[in-house]
Amino acid sequence: MALSAKSKELLGSASTATIQTQLFIRGFRNQFLNGVILRTPSHKNFVGEAFTLRYIPAREDLDKVEAFKDPKHPQRFAVESIGPGQVMVVDSRGDARAASAGEILITRIAKRGGVGFITDGSVRDSFEMDSIGIPVYTAGVSANTNLIHHHAVDFQVPIGCAGVAVFPGDILVGDQEGVLVIPHEIADEVAVAAAEQHLIEDFILLKVRQGAKLPGTYPPSPELIEEFKKTTRESGK
Repeated sequence: MALSAKSKELLGSASTATIQTQLFIRGFRNQFLNGVILRTPSHKNFVGEAFTLRYIPAREDLDKVEAFKDPKHPQRFAVESIGPGQVMVVDSRGDARAASAGEILITRIAKRGGVGFITDGSVRDSFEMDSIGIPVYTAGVSANTNLIHHHAVDFQVPIGCAGVAVFPGDILVGDQEGVLVIPHEIADEVAVAAAEQHLIEDFILLKVRQGAKLPGTYPPSPELIEEFKKTTRESGK
């Protein structure tokens, strides 16, 4: 089932830090893609469904330039299979010595309606990423073509990216801090809880800016929560 428009809106307005807290409350400790950095400062926030691609180490007899002439080559076939609202997530085994993709392929992903590109490896043409129009997150950059170190084997299968399990259809949320993976079956409840947390933390921040001490403020006491609810009711939020 596709993520509801309301949940997408709520997740898009919450920070990855807030969402991570809600995942932690539900027992999920390893959902943030550590070391994967935003390469497109003009295009930050996104919410999308995971479309996965998996690489294994390259082998010289298989990974030659001629391999790309095959339209069924897993990397090229994956790019031509991604759909609107999806995010390509690439398992490059944390190997940043060669690019997982470059400007042409990521542009094609954007033209097909993809809303992001993520790899725990590298991209080439990194200086052009910001002009493509979708967020790009990588662990590194490299001029090397992927065939030097990567062999694409399959897509839309469970993968690991930056040490996090990613399943096709998981919900990915990105902002300036990085990318989080939300299991699809809890995405709706996490969206609502994150939105509520965001509101109360804005209230807490206001109190701290006004000089409030941490005890009774962060975490909030029952009295502060009641004050927050009253303020929210009066403001009509």
